[in-house]
Amino acid sequence: MAIEITTAEKQLLQRVSIPPRPQTLLTVSSEAKKDEPDVAVIAESISADMSIAAAVLQVVNSAAYRRAKEVDSIQQAVMTLGFRRVFPIVRAVALKSALTSAYDLNEFWRYNEWVASACVLVSESIGRPELRDHAYMLGLFQSSGIPVMLAEFDDYAELLNASASTAWSTVQAKEQELFHTTHTTIGALLAQQWKLPKIVVEVIYYLFEDSSIFIHSEELDSLTLDLLGILKIARYAVDMRTRSLAGEEEWQQVQDGVLEHFQVDEFKIEEILQIVHEELFDAEA
Repeated sequence: MAIEITTAEKQLLQRVSIPPRPQTLLTVSSEAKKDEPDVAVIAESISADMSIAAAVLQVVNSAAYRRAKEVDSIQQAVMTLGFRRVFPIVRAVALKSALTSAYDLNEFWRYNEWVASACVLVSESIGRPELRDHAYMLGLFQSSGIPVMLAEFDDYAELLNASASTAWSTVQAKEQELFHTTHTTIGALLAQQWKLPKIVVEVIYYLFEDSSIFIHSEELDSLTLDLLGILKIARYAVDMRTRSLAGEEEWQQVQDGVLEHFQVDEFKIEEILQIVHEELFDAEA
């Protein structure tokens, strides 16, 4: 799959500021390419950036990862979870640190953190536990184009506010009409620049497709559809507690495809929603 960019988008993207990867991520990425990554170098690099280190520890000790014993150092996190599991988390929290805006992003990141954690729980519940770390990274990166759009377009905040009660498929059409691009296209390009796995880039790009992407798609392979389906269920679970009317409309657009892809029924989805709600919301109450 290649991201399709129109001539208008190419002109627009020449002036859109996509944040570079921070030094911490560059160092960790460089070490990751070695045949035998040095855990000490990785832990030291992460620990040197206090904001990223604190965020990584918050994630590994969250309800989504359900550690029996609290992890209290980056060294311990890398040793306990393994570098291959910590690396996607570092990528995800580094993005949050890099994307800033004059617009208050607290609710935006809170939603994405909920979805990211829900992605881990859904991965396990749906029988795809090997995808949970990529799914977490995807959950946090899914809307990464939004802060870029906010920084570039003065009128974008109004459209973002509308998404609380309007399905994103409708909002996305309005994005294209007003700005000649969408936050999913921008997000996919950002993910490419940050060297995220191809499947994560693809899911971001196709985020708001309907059921046909699962049933008739020749664009995405089964593994990518797994991640997309996990994200769809995770978003639905979080939406039922945050933007229920818009979330229900979005779920109805993709429900048949997700159920067929995973070979599950609506009762299984309700069971998963209950798990997510108990772990992420009811426990906080």
